[in-house]
Amino acid sequence: MTTHADATLPTPLERGVWGILATPFDATGTVDTASLAQQIELFARTGARGVVALGVFGEAARLDADERRLVATVALTTALRLGLGTVVGITTLDRAETIAQGRAAVEVATAVAGAGALAPGGLLRGLMVQVPTDDAAELVAHMTAVHEATGAGIVVQDYPRSSGVSIASDVLAVAVTGMPFVVAVKAESTPTPPAVAVLVAGCDAPVFGGLGGVALIDELTAGASGAMTGFSFPEGLAATVAAFAAGGTEAARAAWAPWLPLAVFEQQDGLALGIRKEILHRRGILRTAFARPPATPFPAVLEEMLAGHLAAAHRLVVDVAH
Repeated sequence: MTTHADATLPTPLERGVWGILATPFDATGTVDTASLAQQIELFARTGARGVVALGVFGEAARLDADERRLVATVALTTALRLGLGTVVGITTLDRAETIAQGRAAVEVATAVAGAGALAPGGLLRGLMVQVPTDDAAELVAHMTAVHEATGAGIVVQDYPRSSGVSIASDVLAVAVTGMPFVVAVKAESTPTPPAVAVLVAGCDAPVFGGLGGVALIDELTAGASGAMTGFSFPEGLAATVAAFAAGGTEAARAAWAPWLPLAVFEQQDGLALGIRKEILHRRGILRTAFARPPATPFPAVLEEMLAGHLAAAHRLVVDVAH
């Protein structure tokens, strides 16, 4: 039976932080490639293992095909320069369109890194594909079709809020066991700690938490391989994952506790994208905080709260640096 250990299969994602990228825009709503590169550089400086472009939080569903190709090109080119792995997200549940977007990502990766882009451990570490069905056999058929059509490893994203599909974690684990080309599972079905625990116990693929890291400590304790999420201060994610590796739950709790108020503030329902972009803008990473409608921009009523969170975060960054 084929397993993840086979050299011909895609390499499972390494433990650590895989940063979800926001897609930056200038004041007119045009993709801002310079800010995108700066965001990837921020993740690289903080020790991330790789980045994820064109995820749900990257507003990928609001980009046209040319814009998605541009974002993928900049992300892959910058990641190659910085020695990071890259995962490219897919914005649809439709199989034919999923394959089309996956092939486009592979074409870009090959243009950037040559024939080795899809080699085990190469630049394009996987395509992030959302769970489109709650039926295990149909799920295996869907993911297998995408893998066979593209040659890429698959990151299975279980995110019911985006997909509208809820699948039991034990059913998902069984399905993943039948897909040796899966390089990771991104567990975002709430509550995430029990979902992570069931998946870790039931399949061999690495499991990552998301959702802004709000449940990061419990996800790590449940067996997560790290965090696959965005956060305006990825320094906090990196410090926490490293602390867990070195000292377990108590060390992770001590590392993440000072960052948790900001993580909770940033992850407010319906406002998370606007808040994160606003903070990245104020950090000098993004030139603007523009998000495409219907995203809600940063609410001015939260200004005083944000100022307090930013002051605390900047103090923490100094502490991390020293």
